[in-house]
Amino acid sequence: MDKNNPGVALVTGASSGIGRATAEALQGAGYSVFGTSRRAVAERSDGITMLTCDVTDDASVAQLVDEVLARAGRIDLLVNNAGIGLFGGAEESSTLQAQALFDVNVFGVLRMTNAVLPAMRRQKSGRIINLSSVLGLIPAPYSALYASTKHAIEGYSESLDHELRPFGIRVVLVEPAYTRTSFEENLVRPDRLLDIYDSARAGMNEVLRKAIDRGDVPEVAAGTVVKAATALAPRRRYAAGKLARQVSFLRRFVPESAFDKSLRKQNGLPV
Repeated sequence: MDKNNPGVALVTGASSGIGRATAEALQGAGYSVFGTSRRAVAERSDGITMLTCDVTDDASVAQLVDEVLARAGRIDLLVNNAGIGLFGGAEESSTLQAQALFDVNVFGVLRMTNAVLPAMRRQKSGRIINLSSVLGLIPAPYSALYASTKHAIEGYSESLDHELRPFGIRVVLVEPAYTRTSFEENLVRPDRLLDIYDSARAGMNEVLRKAIDRGDVPEVAAGTVVKAATALAPRRRYAAGKLARQVSFLRRFVPESAFDKSLRKQNGLPV
């Protein structure tokens, strides 16, 4: 693939938010773009082909990849963006609810990745970009289970990158901070709310709402994805936006006790 024709991109969760902005940015960068949504959406007029896929279903994922290969003949870039959120005390979610979250955010990434790898190995080239989060780097009170999925994606992606380099395939992480999308509205709530957490949960919810209101537009993360996709020698992780870069820097270099104190203060928790 050359600079003017970088190839075929597949973006999961592309009906709105970061996924939609990413599909549009990749299309603008010259990719032939296929996007996915869990439910059928209206045909788009911007050159992006939308297909349905449930990343929690093996057959749905296999059918999606087969269809893209049948239409385009190859897949050069996979952007694993589809995901859901869960807000509440960790104790307030049942094991079944936690498993459902991991099925989308972690095992959905595994399913999509495993499905495209045979084609990428045949091509002897490919790039996989996994949308992580700054919450994959730091503690996230009242988002412990969601943060756990992102920590899992961090470890999986960085390890997988080492395995796939001999085949000409790279795995890259993109880590946004708070982004102005409908993510907050679509947050899953705990399935067994406990009164003991009501006050702290409400306070953290207000912190989250204000942070999202001040957050980056989705195009910030989308632009970072394009940068990661087109870099000749990609880094393993890209912080998306000023706040994400600050958090990444502070997590690496600030002493643990000072970081802990600052995080609690920022989240309105007793220091």
